[in-house]
Amino acid sequence: MAPQEISRPFKVLGIQQIAIGGPSKQRLRRLWVEMFGLAVTGNFVSERENVDEDIAEMGSGPFKVEVDLMQPLDAAKKPAVHEPPLNHVGLWIDDLPAAVEWLTTQGVRFAPGGIRKGASGYDITFLHPKANEQFPIAGEGVLIELVQAPPEVIEAFARLA
Repeated sequence: MAPQEISRPFKVLGIQQIAIGGPSKQRLRRLWVEMFGLAVTGNFVSERENVDEDIAEMGSGPFKVEVDLMQPLDAAKKPAVHEPPLNHVGLWIDDLPAAVEWLTTQGVRFAPGGIRKGASGYDITFLHPKANEQFPIAGEGVLIELVQAPPEVIEAFARLA
């Protein structure tokens, strides 16, 4: 029996990023940059988010995938960006405000912070990894970042994907 199609006001277009944490960015860079050949295109440091991350990329154009290599500024503080090591996955969303509004009405739990600018300059928000009584749907242990896709990414997915 096929799952019932739900009418939703947004589309998940594809993977925007994966974020990998560890106690040392240098060890992460050894694999992802030196061995795999990803290019480091930026760095993001945030006391509030307890993170020092290098932004690496694979692929190109609208299908480029960001790989964030993260270490905590203070391993004793929260959030612990290195635990679990696969910190989060980011999804391109064609209409982030509509997605957040609709998902919230469906019982999806979001992490605190709301929609805001992320490390790469796109509007982002996070689904909480754990559900609660008020919001029974969550990432089931996985932190999921929703990322507003820019027009060129939306157009490319519509045309090619």
